[in-house]
Amino acid sequence: MKRSGTKIYQKKKQRKFKHAKHPNASSSVVTKQTALQQKEASVKRPSSDTKESWIQKLFPLPEVKHKKEKENKDSSRFKKAIVLWLRTHDSDVQLILFPLILLIILIILSVFNNQLFLTVAKQQPITNDQITALHPYPYVQAVGEPTITAKTAIILDRGSQVILFSKNPLLRFSMASTTKIMTALVALDYYKLDDILTVKTALVEGSGLNLSRGEQFHFIDLLYAMLLPSANDAAQAIADNYPGGAGAFVKQMNEKAKSFHLSNTHYTDPIGLDDDGDYSTVVDMARLASSAVANTTFVDVTSTKYKIIYSRNFAKQYSLTNLNKLLGVDGVTGIKTGTTEGAGEVLVTSVVKNRHEYIIVVMDSTDRFYDTSKLLNFIDSNVKYVIPPQPAR
Repeated sequence: MKRSGTKIYQKKKQRKFKHAKHPNASSSVVTKQTALQQKEASVKRPSSDTKESWIQKLFPLPEVKHKKEKENKDSSRFKKAIVLWLRTHDSDVQLILFPLILLIILIILSVFNNQLFLTVAKQQPITNDQITALHPYPYVQAVGEPTITAKTAIILDRGSQVILFSKNPLLRFSMASTTKIMTALVALDYYKLDDILTVKTALVEGSGLNLSRGEQFHFIDLLYAMLLPSANDAAQAIADNYPGGAGAFVKQMNEKAKSFHLSNTHYTDPIGLDDDGDYSTVVDMARLASSAVANTTFVDVTSTKYKIIYSRNFAKQYSLTNLNKLLGVDGVTGIKTGTTEGAGEVLVTSVVKNRHEYIIVVMDSTDRFYDTSKLLNFIDSNVKYVIPPQPAR
């Protein structure tokens, strides 16, 4: 009985774990139904090889690569054939190549030469009957120099810009009222002769016409008043009516000095009262005067001895006298006087002698008219001209 009971228990135990799955054997167990499904899926899904061949049919990339490889092989064979041919016919190639290079160079030179001839042909050649104008060249034959009181002086031949005489030409001195030469040039650049200007500053220091504030004048009349009797209030009125006032006017004076290449000249006012701020050299002053006499209006004004001007409403009349005592004497045609305590006596003179024009400047003199007269005599006695011979036709 015991044995039979034991067997029954074992059967029950086997029945109890009959359908239990081992944890490691679950993945390897494949039922019949699963196998059929996998087979159908393998039939429906194309293989990777089949997919690649299908893509190749639509996009034959490997074939293109193959063609390129084939072309590369063909090109390499062609290159090898060329190299082999060149090695075989090396001497023949040289015989042909060198003359060909020379021919190309000759063609380039021929084209360049033709272009050069065309460029030259466009220019107007000088014919035989044309003669270049040759101007007389001045020189000084004197050994001694004139004795003058001025600390610095110069004689400039305006036509050739040759300096015929100089004393301390690069020393800076105050130019006093000869500052008004630049004041006149800047004003002539901006104003019209009939422009109406209003006096804005009264009781200006130094010489003047005692102009009243609010009084109006034509610009040309104020120009005469500034350059003949050297009226400071007339110069101040011209600067005050400039756009931006007197400060902008003085700035323009310095800009114009730069345009004339007057590197040793500076202005701080339009009158010339500042002996420290206004300075120049006789070289710069001669260059400035040489440019000033090119202006016909400036020449007309500075060559006038007497002038009467009126205010705009003719309420006042002013008689003007030129302070240049040498005007009209010994060929003197202008230009401007100046004097202050710090600057001494200053005189800038334009003179015409024997159809030659000169500029004379004396600065810091004790007798400007005497010094200028001595320099005028120096021109008469010692300045000669070389006239170059005209070329034969």
